[in-house]
Amino acid sequence: MTVEIICVGTELLLGSIVNTNAAYLAEQCAGLGLSCYYQSVVGDNRERLAELIKTAAARSDILLISGGLGPTQDDLTKETVAEAFGLSLTEDENTRRRIAQYFEKRGMELTDNNWKQAQVPEGCLVLDNENGTAPGMIVKSGERHIVLMPGPPGELCPMFESKVRPYLEKLEPGVILSQTVKIYGVSESLVETKIEDLLAGQKNPTIAPYARLGEVHLRVTAKAADEKEAKKLIKPVVRELKARFGGDVYSTDADTTLEKSVVDLLLAANLTVTTAESCTGGMLASRLINVAGISEIYKSGYVTYSNKAKRHMLGVKKTTLTKYGAVSEKVAGEMAKGAALFTKSDVAVAVTGIAGPDGGTKEKPVGLVYISCQVCGKLTVKEYRFSGERRKIRESATACALMQLRRCLLEYCGTKTFGKDKG
Repeated sequence: MTVEIICVGTELLLGSIVNTNAAYLAEQCAGLGLSCYYQSVVGDNRERLAELIKTAAARSDILLISGGLGPTQDDLTKETVAEAFGLSLTEDENTRRRIAQYFEKRGMELTDNNWKQAQVPEGCLVLDNENGTAPGMIVKSGERHIVLMPGPPGELCPMFESKVRPYLEKLEPGVILSQTVKIYGVSESLVETKIEDLLAGQKNPTIAPYARLGEVHLRVTAKAADEKEAKKLIKPVVRELKARFGGDVYSTDADTTLEKSVVDLLLAANLTVTTAESCTGGMLASRLINVAGISEIYKSGYVTYSNKAKRHMLGVKKTTLTKYGAVSEKVAGEMAKGAALFTKSDVAVAVTGIAGPDGGTKEKPVGLVYISCQVCGKLTVKEYRFSGERRKIRESATACALMQLRRCLLEYCGTKTFGKDKG
């Protein structure tokens, strides 16, 4: 079945709000095996919205519409949908009761225009909103399914997960199952080249590539009569992808991030870790600390932006800074060594670089970054050259630090036994 995403709101057209709903819904549809060929954004205008709904209904089986369900006069989505499909609006008693309870519970004044949200197209399936006052609605017109959801992501996402997804899953017989192969450090173009034969001949399962910052995710999706059969179809494809990309595959679990894969390795090997950062300014520490369980092995994090801080906090030699400069292989190495020494950590990772927009030279341009990892005494330092604006360079450096740390840990763990014996 084909699905079309329509996001309603003049604020989206003006750029006042980033349209995260479209990205979220598109990703969810891909996971369900639904083909999405069109996405649209339309302002709070009845005529233009009606025209778009008419066009979308003529070419797509499912319409996912977000926004325009509020209590104000410019919230026109359900009114326009009802008119487009020849339906009248009727009051839903359950929604009216929920609205009253919502305001009473919070001690808020309930104005008359809030009752507008209790009006729904006749015959529709009403979806209770557990996080707001505007209910969702599913209108069935012939073979078309029109799903209306509130605009705020904090309301839309939970509603989709708990109510819309189960509805969509029932529209096609059988089971749709996906597994994600996550690859780091390989460009999207190279990934596609290496699996070109698989993409060309795919039918069921299918492979869908998705590019992330420094990563490529390959979602393998199978349709089958039941979950067991779907897993059976997916398994050999995932095995083949892992064989082709080897150690660059850091996870086949959709919920596992790069930082979690690193923390899992540290925990499995019972290794403590410390971070030392200059240009990334704590981004690396932040990503690691986001992982549950990190407190067992994370010792400390240094942000040593100035040369003085590098000397006094990490023991970087003054002569090293003078001779090679703060952004150098030598300084990166001494930062990691000092971090490990002063905190008595098994593992230390350090980052120093030029994030820009100023500070670059011909010899050391903006985007030059050195990342060092020391694992149980073995030091590895690598040079990277990133492009883009300041934040992108810092984010890229952080992601590469995680990648480099992971590879160093894999090398160490390949020669050691996991557990308490670190020798």
